[in-house]
Amino acid sequence: MIQPSPRIALGLKENWRQFALLVVINAFVGGMVGIERTVVPLIGSEEFGIASTTLVVTFIVSFGVVKAFANLLSGQLADRWGRKRVLILGWLFGLPVPFLILWAPSWSWIIAANALLGVSQGLAWSMTVIMKVDLVGPKGRGLAVGLNEFAGYFAVGVTAFLTGYLAGQYGLRPIPIYVGVVYAVLGFALSVLLVCDTRAHVQLEMANHPKEESSLSFREVFALTTFRDRNLFAASQAGLVNNLNDGMSWGIFPLFFAANGLGVEKIGILKAVYPGVWGLCQVLTGPLSDRWGRKGLIVAGMWVQALALMMTALTRDFGWWLVASLLLGLGTAMVYPSLIAAVSDASHPSWRARSLSVYRFWRDLGYAIGALSAGLIADTFGLPWAIGSIAALTFLSGAITALVMRERLTAVADHVSANRSTG
Repeated sequence: MIQPSPRIALGLKENWRQFALLVVINAFVGGMVGIERTVVPLIGSEEFGIASTTLVVTFIVSFGVVKAFANLLSGQLADRWGRKRVLILGWLFGLPVPFLILWAPSWSWIIAANALLGVSQGLAWSMTVIMKVDLVGPKGRGLAVGLNEFAGYFAVGVTAFLTGYLAGQYGLRPIPIYVGVVYAVLGFALSVLLVCDTRAHVQLEMANHPKEESSLSFREVFALTTFRDRNLFAASQAGLVNNLNDGMSWGIFPLFFAANGLGVEKIGILKAVYPGVWGLCQVLTGPLSDRWGRKGLIVAGMWVQALALMMTALTRDFGWWLVASLLLGLGTAMVYPSLIAAVSDASHPSWRARSLSVYRFWRDLGYAIGALSAGLIADTFGLPWAIGSIAALTFLSGAITALVMRERLTAVADHVSANRSTG
């Protein structure tokens, strides 16, 4: 085993410069998704005249499927090549995306752009999460993940609002998509020039863990994360359903709001509030999961999401939709960092990157399942039925988590003990 350098230390305070840099980079990663939240579904329906909801959401299906498999590969690549190289590779796939959307003469170009975006997100976002968890060690995982997801999803919200405003002023293309060009160039440059790899931090953490678990194969890690470990199974199914409802909202909400008379600027506000609240609140919910535990926040968050989705389906007023968007963002903020932290808690440092990649595979496969199933339901029964059906499934997933997951108190106890020892 390679011995870690004595200068390497775990903790947010000890690694704050690299941590802050990765926060900024993940804001650019999230912003790449934000350019699509408001504008791209409307490009499909208004510029290309696509009447079928199922066909409109195919760009999310391509994104979700490709991102899921990129996630699955990312942990393996991170262990073999190093985190930084995989992060840079993710940006290389992301660089062409805004240009394809800018110049797309047909919907097939948009689908191809989102396949590349899926690879980019699967590699780049995965690395920002894994590297932050590597840096802080076991006592601050919730905080690390909360700050990472705050940066990413707050950027999604800000960009959704900005592109919606620009689209209202200048049209759906090209002006709003220029934002994505800026994000891609800056994110790639920072990753190449300033990021340092974190494998030495993993070596340091492994020194304090039993070594008998470190020889697990990828197949064994996949089975553990998918169904053999009850906590990892509970997290994987909840993550899948969480992104299933996010995929539905990405594709269906702009069409639903437009069908009920909202203009693109107001749609942009609603599409910005949800990820904006999601991003901001994770600064609180991530650390809270370190103190209170993961399970309660996950279960309650899934049920708050279900309430928000049902409220959206049953009302026809901008004010109620705004409240529902706030609740959807809050519920997702309770769930998202808690799930990643729960997976990290249940994984040995030597295979944590692979376990997180399997979890993120199932989670992001939810984008494709949610968009496709919601599109089919909407074409058959109408948009409100699609939203309501996903709300019911989200509630059920929360109930499964409540029954299956067992709270792991080790991380919480360590956090409290550390506070007492420094008090």
